[in-house]
Amino acid sequence: MRLYQALRNVDKFRTVFDFGGRDVAHWFPGHMAKGLKQMRANLKNVDCIIEIHDARIPLSGRNPVFQDTLNVRPHLLILNKVDLTDLSNKQRILKTLGKTGVKNVLFTDCLKQRDDNIKKLVPKLMEIIESKPRYNREENTNYCLMVIGVPNVGKSSLINSLRRTNLKKGRASRVGGEPGITRAVLTRIQVCERPIMYLLDTPGVLPPRIENVETGMKLALCGTILDHLVGEDVIADYLLYSLNRLGKFSYVEKYELPEPSDDIQHVLKHIAVKLGKTQRVKAITGVGNITITIPNYTAAAYDFIRAFRKGELGQVMLD
Repeated sequence: MRLYQALRNVDKFRTVFDFGGRDVAHWFPGHMAKGLKQMRANLKNVDCIIEIHDARIPLSGRNPVFQDTLNVRPHLLILNKVDLTDLSNKQRILKTLGKTGVKNVLFTDCLKQRDDNIKKLVPKLMEIIESKPRYNREENTNYCLMVIGVPNVGKSSLINSLRRTNLKKGRASRVGGEPGITRAVLTRIQVCERPIMYLLDTPGVLPPRIENVETGMKLALCGTILDHLVGEDVIADYLLYSLNRLGKFSYVEKYELPEPSDDIQHVLKHIAVKLGKTQRVKAITGVGNITITIPNYTAAAYDFIRAFRKGELGQVMLD
């Protein structure tokens, strides 16, 4: 009876997220013109562009400026963090990408110690490069690639994974869970010996403007921009809405909720109490000021969001 009641309540959950007239423009720090300018200036030294993006949002949030300014070289799209992604609609995704001109796609999990798809990457790159003229690089016996993408999608993890697979060496790029870790522009890093292959690492470059608020929210949920620019409470609410819409209710078991809920305040209060995340605040009463302990909703939201990003709430496709 309890399960029946819970499922019946699910039918009453939100079918549309209320963005409250939010404007995403202030979430994004410019269009990072310096990085793009240096990328364009170095294109003559590049054999192939590797664009890496989050596999949970394969259709949303890719920087259109890349296509407009860097599309003069062969292109490979890597959809990373595949371990966090529900790929039941993989063929639909590939078909949709194909309609936009993206023909070469590879799915990876660059944090995995041994990812079979990483082993396929160099042969795939050679196939792509050899299918196009190399222009002024015909005489070069080594190959140069440029890795691009929006922040925090795994560019540095890709480089480290390639070095681990092909050179048996440790990491060359710093990896972090927050956007903006890579700040150096066009650092040249060797990733393969046979053939000799270098990657030009680049900082994450966001679009000059995100016109669609929901796209901006998906990018925020996947950690592409700093949480505080959007607000942990808003991101957590969008996460709850998305999980419920997709029928992904593993958060109920993880946080020991009695049933699925569409009320973010109820969920965050439960998480805060369960995890002991509280804060002491002063309250004004008729007998004077007293200090009381209340649930820390921001800390609970932070835990909820991080659980999603680590895959603890199941594999999710947001597009």
